[in-house]
Amino acid sequence: MTRSLNLDELVAIDVHTHAEVSSSGESSLSKELEEASADYFKVAHEHRKPTLDEIGAYYRSLKMAAVVFTVDAEAATGTKPVPNEEIAESALRYPDAIIPFASIDPAKGKAGARQVRRLVEEYGVRGFKFHPNVQAFFPNDRMAYPLYEAIEECGAISVFHTGQTGIGAGAPGGGGIRLKYSNPMFVDDVAVDFPGMKIILAHPSFPWQDEALSVATHKPLVYIDLSGWSPKYFPAQLVQYANSLLQDKVLFGTDYPLLTPERWLTDFDKLPIKDSVRPKILKDNAARLLGLG
Repeated sequence: MTRSLNLDELVAIDVHTHAEVSSSGESSLSKELEEASADYFKVAHEHRKPTLDEIGAYYRSLKMAAVVFTVDAEAATGTKPVPNEEIAESALRYPDAIIPFASIDPAKGKAGARQVRRLVEEYGVRGFKFHPNVQAFFPNDRMAYPLYEAIEECGAISVFHTGQTGIGAGAPGGGGIRLKYSNPMFVDDVAVDFPGMKIILAHPSFPWQDEALSVATHKPLVYIDLSGWSPKYFPAQLVQYANSLLQDKVLFGTDYPLLTPERWLTDFDKLPIKDSVRPKILKDNAARLLGLG
């Protein structure tokens, strides 16, 4: 039986999941950062690093699609990412469950821009993940602009981690991770300079939630995903905007494997979200953004 992504059959689209182990068993995070994040999110260490095949089978069983990416922060951390090509190839095995994104270290500059074009043209990658905290850069640093230019030209999506991160939380000195890089106002500059590039501000952006809401309401191609937090901890203003002004620009995301869809959805069911808005957040907004129908 040939499988494909059938939008009508999907329960939801999770726009934020992580591939953290390669086919060779190499992790994309140092042991210190990996263990700190597992403790922070209270994830059993044996469930911390599912393989790409496990991710595909898991989301297939849930009748969901998942945007999957790694984080390339090799320049700042010295740790190699999961190869982007492996993620794209996993989408060929699970076309009904995996939507391939990639990550390229902004320090790679023009060489990184060439990789953007190759991954989009040859592998069907739909977007690119940036994690300013782990990659140790401000999103409006001109160093990253060659990548943004290529992403915009290719019609792909940029995802920026915003707000506090569980990576390094609790480790001495936060594992060397600096929070200052993830204020969403730095992404506002990117939205101005690349007005044709679709952008996702990842996570409730504590302690800069109002900044994220401001950027998303002001810039037409800036969206917000709800990953990384259980919905029971969402700031009141985020729920209010998701229910009203931003109801067409808010996206379901988990941060799997750090949070599971089951846990996230159980808590989301308890939020006072309008019946007319729930399907937009869970699937419709992402389907439109990703060009799925």
